[in-house]
Amino acid sequence: MDMGYDIIQPESLKTGAFADMISKLQPDIIVVVAFGHILSERVLALPRLGAVNIHASLLPKYRGSAPIQWAIINGEKETGVTIMFMDKGLDTGDILLSGKIEIAPDDTSASLHDRLAVLGADLLTKTLDRFKAGDIHPIPQDHNQATYSPILKKKDGLMDWEKPAQALETFIRGVTPWPGAFTFHEDKRLKIFKACCVSTEAEEPPGTVIKSFPDELRVATGKGILSVLEIQGASGKRLLIGDFLCGYKMPPGTVLH
Repeated sequence: MDMGYDIIQPESLKTGAFADMISKLQPDIIVVVAFGHILSERVLALPRLGAVNIHASLLPKYRGSAPIQWAIINGEKETGVTIMFMDKGLDTGDILLSGKIEIAPDDTSASLHDRLAVLGADLLTKTLDRFKAGDIHPIPQDHNQATYSPILKKKDGLMDWEKPAQALETFIRGVTPWPGAFTFHEDKRLKIFKACCVSTEAEEPPGTVIKSFPDELRVATGKGILSVLEIQGASGKRLLIGDFLCGYKMPPGTVLH
């Protein structure tokens, strides 16, 4: 609004009123970014050049609502941004331009999101320049290679200690900040922000705290050991594990679930 643009916030996209509003604008192109609604075929047909979407994955991989989170959770080494024509499907339209980016070993979904946003803005600018020059060459997606990234709900942050330590480490980074990784000690909810894998095996059952140094919290998993580095108690703030353990004792044999 400070830049003089009109802001339209319709109560529903399913009514003809929204399509009528867009039609009056006589758009050359519609650009959709992080918009959690499906546009009707009538709206998609309005712009002279078409409707394009900025999607935070290398389509056809990770179609859907949470591509950034799932790429990290699944241990991908790279991801990217795809500019695509929109159609009636879910992220199924022809690809106009894409770019890759490496996923860093310490990336969370938040840090990766911010880097992808910069890449997406650059790709969108290049795409619009190609529209202006008449240099657009859509490439159909290979639907046989499609994978999906369903939306994450709050309950999906629960740690499954039966999984390997490596999978849990990427899981924590993928769900940070939302929905956040958490586990329970008795009835107390503990939120885990950062962890690393320890290259030894544990004899204890998954979820069991094992013997370590006083300022460490090592937990047995389905394969390997996970060392928790940053944590938050039910009514506290985010702390380094050493500081947390000064006020919250978790001796060996403690079981997390």
